[in-house]
Amino acid sequence: MVLFTNIFLGELVGTFVLVLLGDGVVAAVLLNKSKAQNSGWIVITTGWGLAVMMGVFAAQAFGSAGAHINPIVTVAFMLLGSVTFGDAMLYFSGQFLGAFLAAVTVWLAYYRHYEETEDADLKLLTFSTMPAISDPIWNTVTEAIGSFMLIGGIYMIAVQNSPNYGSSVIPTGLFPFLIGGLVWSIGLSLGGPTGYAINPARDLGPRIAHFLLPIPGKRDSGWNYAWVPIVGPIIGAIIAWIFGMMFGVFIPKNF
Repeated sequence: MVLFTNIFLGELVGTFVLVLLGDGVVAAVLLNKSKAQNSGWIVITTGWGLAVMMGVFAAQAFGSAGAHINPIVTVAFMLLGSVTFGDAMLYFSGQFLGAFLAAVTVWLAYYRHYEETEDADLKLLTFSTMPAISDPIWNTVTEAIGSFMLIGGIYMIAVQNSPNYGSSVIPTGLFPFLIGGLVWSIGLSLGGPTGYAINPARDLGPRIAHFLLPIPGKRDSGWNYAWVPIVGPIIGAIIAWIFGMMFGVFIPKNF
């Protein structure tokens, strides 16, 4: 009996690597007595960009050829008709579980540093996003714009290998580097207002972990904001798909 399908295992491992390295760099910068403490936004955005690159490689290595590691990428494929509802459930379950397990692992890696950190907001930020200025509507707009750029950027990169454009111009092995660079750019340019979740699994899975773990001196898990990093990215993905349909830009099925 096959315990895991390739899609589920690949997405679980890929998202685990993504969030382990992504939340890990946030913990390194924010938690007390870390050697990387206060190293700044450029370190966080670079870490997340590299985390995405490695997450894509990991997902592909463990059997998920599409290496979505983000529910809104799966949504984009569903809208294009490239992913069935049944497969989407495998993608989603792997993504959310992988993100949750990764957040627990970051907590273990920085266990003593959580003890040394008094600021409960900083502890939550190592798990999930919080806005710099709390305004749910405009925070949702920001997340939608960042997610539009993510899906739109994937469209613009992947379409280079579309049959509509003739022969392939981007080697397959280069895609993870390009997607990592795209996320790095989004973080630098659009991440300031909300911390750029642009990935519902990346935010909700670790937020649940924060709620469940016995973290000393922690605050509530910010459930009043938790819907923003889910709704905003989905809206952005749908708008990107609409633009793709309008201008004839499509992702190759096996990207």
